[in-house]
Amino acid sequence: MRRRRSPALLALAAALLLAVAAACASKADGSRLGAGDPATTAPGDGNGNGQGKGNSTGRDTLDWKSCSLGAQCAVLEVPVDYAKPDGDTLPVSIARVPASGDRIGALFVNPGGPGGTATDFAPAIAAGLPSDVTEHFDIVGVDPRGLGSSDIDCKGDITGLYDVDYSIDSPADTKALLDVSRTYVDDCQRNVGSLLAHLGTADVARDIDSVRAAMGDDKLNYLGFSYGTAIGQMLAQLFPDRVRSMVLDGVVELGPTGVQLADDQAAGFEKALRAFAEDCDGKDSCPIGGGDGAIAAIEKLEAKVETAPVPAQPRNLGPGELSTGLALPLYQESLWPDLARAVDEGLNGDGSAMVDLADQYLGIADSDIYFAVNCLDFAWPKTPEELLADGKAAARRSPHFGEPIVNDYVRCSMWPAKAEPLPAVTAPGAPPILVVSTTNDPATPYEAGVRTAERLRSGVLLTHKGEGHTVVGNGDECVDDAVARYLVDLKPPQDGASCD
Repeated sequence: MRRRRSPALLALAAALLLAVAAACASKADGSRLGAGDPATTAPGDGNGNGQGKGNSTGRDTLDWKSCSLGAQCAVLEVPVDYAKPDGDTLPVSIARVPASGDRIGALFVNPGGPGGTATDFAPAIAAGLPSDVTEHFDIVGVDPRGLGSSDIDCKGDITGLYDVDYSIDSPADTKALLDVSRTYVDDCQRNVGSLLAHLGTADVARDIDSVRAAMGDDKLNYLGFSYGTAIGQMLAQLFPDRVRSMVLDGVVELGPTGVQLADDQAAGFEKALRAFAEDCDGKDSCPIGGGDGAIAAIEKLEAKVETAPVPAQPRNLGPGELSTGLALPLYQESLWPDLARAVDEGLNGDGSAMVDLADQYLGIADSDIYFAVNCLDFAWPKTPEELLADGKAAARRSPHFGEPIVNDYVRCSMWPAKAEPLPAVTAPGAPPILVVSTTNDPATPYEAGVRTAERLRSGVLLTHKGEGHTVVGNGDECVDDAVARYLVDLKPPQDGASCD
């Protein structure tokens, strides 16, 4: 299952509706930048760079052009392999919403995924951030390599990939899952090739630092959501002296294996499902809350699709679509009524609403880059059989999500590029790093944020007591005020503070 940002459907809207990335295709004159200090720039040009109370002392060398939603777009060429700075390059798309007032610098943002486009996200999140933040910072999205101008395409059938049963009940289920997965992996190897080895998060962090240098800023500010927190952690680990401020919301914990993280995520969704069911069972208006309760209704639908697909448009509802569709509404409490309606309609013979939820989920982020990143960033079992056994073990802990979430990564046990697992980041020498963790976050469990804040040498934990996946920019005044104060004035909240 994906880890992605979705407070108040902001990221869903950003990923599904905005089209900024397409307007960012104008090439900039980017130099080939090395693995050390990415660039040295000349004195400021007076265009909001190198002036005011900010940290910009250099000249912005990017060729910015107006694009949609009030943003400006550019492209920077970066090395495919930072160990070979004079070798092949690839273009990285950038979008920014300029600071409205006295500029401190660039605030780099990432919505998560992997596979969410930051160029789409920058103007969307700028509309939700406190005015103190947008007054003093350019809100900048840098598309991770493999997206935007450097988009990869495995040319596989993503819908078909999730048209099989991820809860293995028979040899036929195993064969179907392994067959579609092997076909997908072979398509990626054939159509993307050697670039698959250079799409990991460490290189994404290096790309963002290259953009920082090209913009003429001495220091960077960063706000990452969900998978975007992995990018932030690597920025802090690789470039601690270049970080001015950093906020990580909905933490992907680095250090555990991929299966451990998937198992923990499944438990998070299971917890969110119980919260949904408790809410539904307490409301007369919830269509599946009567009788034996919402969980029983969901399990009845699960049994129904195991027997035969439920008729639906644009395709029938089977076990794969159901497990995918169940997950999306758990990201945000406001979507719980949609989940109840989809289950009710499915039980009554129409699976269209649940298929629509599944398709929305699959459409939020780029699945090709999702697997390309995760299969590189984490350690995985060496054989599909080992991973499927881990899925069975996860199902004992999380009966509704354990197998679908863990088995989704069976592709990583077949992946052609060798994994380079990310370390458990401590970021010595970095300034205070603010970690925001939500108690009932389904996708990135609260405890992962607690452990990460403790592990970071300068970690500061801010607990948000509530439901949903990530919170910054979602209108919670307590959280947003704390984040704004930290970003603007470098005054983080007290470690262990909470917002109810």
